[in-house]
Amino acid sequence: MISTVEKVLFLKTIDLFRAIPGEDLVRLAQITEEIRFEPKDVLITEGEMGDSLYLIAAGRVRVEKHGALVIELGARECVGEMAILDSEPRSATVKAIEPVTALKIEREDFYDLLHEKHEIAQAIIKVLTRRLRRTTESARVAWPSRSGE
Repeated sequence: MISTVEKVLFLKTIDLFRAIPGEDLVRLAQITEEIRFEPKDVLITEGEMGDSLYLIAAGRVRVEKHGALVIELGARECVGEMAILDSEPRSATVKAIEPVTALKIEREDFYDLLHEKHEIAQAIIKVLTRRLRRTTESARVAWPSRSGE
């Protein structure tokens, strides 16, 4: 079982939570639940309503969209973060490739924490904005403008 101190140290390595001060990470660690999955277990099912995210502490998962491999993720990666922020259906299926230990955060607990600690929301918004900017820039490079044609 992962202790609260170990959870805090682990959370500090997750991009989504890296900018959050240590004392706030303690509160975040307290709302996590340690979950274990065996190979082929499904963490997330595409199309289902999501209400939680998973932080992979150990092991590897396979992310699939319409049954096709999108990416494989491992330790210190996050899956389901979009579902914790909105009420849309899951965009992909996530399956364990090998034994996985993950920390699960439920949306309701997460929202309660954001209500208590606005600094956490601000830090997460900054990370998500940075990700969106990188994605937009990558798309611009991959698909150059046709205005010059």
